[in-house]
Parts: sequence; C-alpha cells; structure tokens
Amino acid sequence: MAACLAVAAATAGCASLPRSGGLRDAVLERLYFGRNIGDTAVVSDSAWAAFVRDVITPEFPRGATIWGATGQWLAPAGNLVRERTFVVELLHAPTTEADRRVDAVIAAYKRQFAQESVLRTVTKVRAGY
Repeated sequence: MAACLAVAAATAGCASLPRSGGLRDAVLERLYFGRNIGDTAVVSDSAWAAFVRDVITPEFPRGATIWGATGQWLAPAGNLVRERTFVVELLHAPTTEADRRVDAVIAAYKRQFAQESVLRTVTKVRAGY
C-alpha cells in the first residue's frame, strides 16, 4: 500500500502522462459523506439509497462506485468524532460541467442532511474502458 501511495504521489504532479492503450485524461473524485446528523441522528440506509437514486444517479448516469467506511475527524471543540461514512468514487472527463455536477451533489447532501461539509479529493488520471 505504501509503495502504491508513493508512486501515486510521485506521478500526481506530472503535466502529461504517456498515452497508451486508448487511455484518456480523466478526473477521479472521491467524496466522503458522513452519516452523523448532529449528536443524535444518522443518515439511514433507506435515506442514502434515495439520495443515490434521486441525486447522484441523475448527475452521473454513467456510474459511480459506492462503499461504506468508518471515518474519524477532529471536531472544532477538540474531540475526536467517529462516524460511519459513505464513499463515492466518480470517474469523469475533466470538464467544468462535470465539476458543476459534483458541486451539485455535495450541496444537495449538505442541505438534505444538515452537514457542515463533504470531503472531496480530486486526482488527475488516465483511464479507459
């Protein structure tokens, strides 16, 4: 795992990767959606399924990879918060329209589930399928 991360970090700054095998420039995004709502509620599996159906799928109809995880973060008060999390991975062309669609998904989740933030990582990749 550490070797893979080192390779990814070493190549992340490259302006252009070699073209081969029909690969194209793409963007790989990973979004982390925390399930805690305040101190007492959580985003239920059924509410999440509806969000995927009604928000993520219309914005990214070609597909997404989704899995559950457990995360932790340091709250502003200094306490460690652990929570179940949904992770969504999106692969798309590097366009402003795709960026707008990701922003729309994040904004909808924050609004619907009273979230302060959604963690978003963006990596330039070469992909083909």
